Amino acid sequence: MSDEALNQIRQTIADNDVVLFMKGTKMMPQCGFSSRIASVLNFMGIEYADVDVLADADIRQGIKDFSDWPTIPQLYVKGEFVGGCDIVTEMVLSGELDTLFDTQGIAYNKDSANKIREANA
Repeated sequence: MSDEALNQIRQTIADNDVVLFMKGTKMMPQCGFSSRIASVLNFMGIEYADVDVLADADIRQGIKDFSDWPTIPQLYVKGEFVGGCDIVTEMVLSGELDTLFDTQGIAYNKDSANKIREANA
């Protein structure tokens, strides 16, 4: 991974409370897994930065090396790697994501979070 890509990844994670490295953008996801996480974050009213890894091959490989996680999307909250699609989905359904957002001071719509769980019960 280039130093430039590594620095860009570090800076993006440092500058934003919530970051989703994804294929596509939050308004136009380019894969189902990225779409699932973006849809959840959008529905919950989370303010987050989206990084389209398809736009930069160095970032696409760099984020995998940075997190030591082989797949995209990847969610970061307050500088910490949270997980990919399966982990984030489990956290939403169990309420763990709400707890993480609460403890980190991230604003979100609790009613929307509850609606997701009700729809998947």
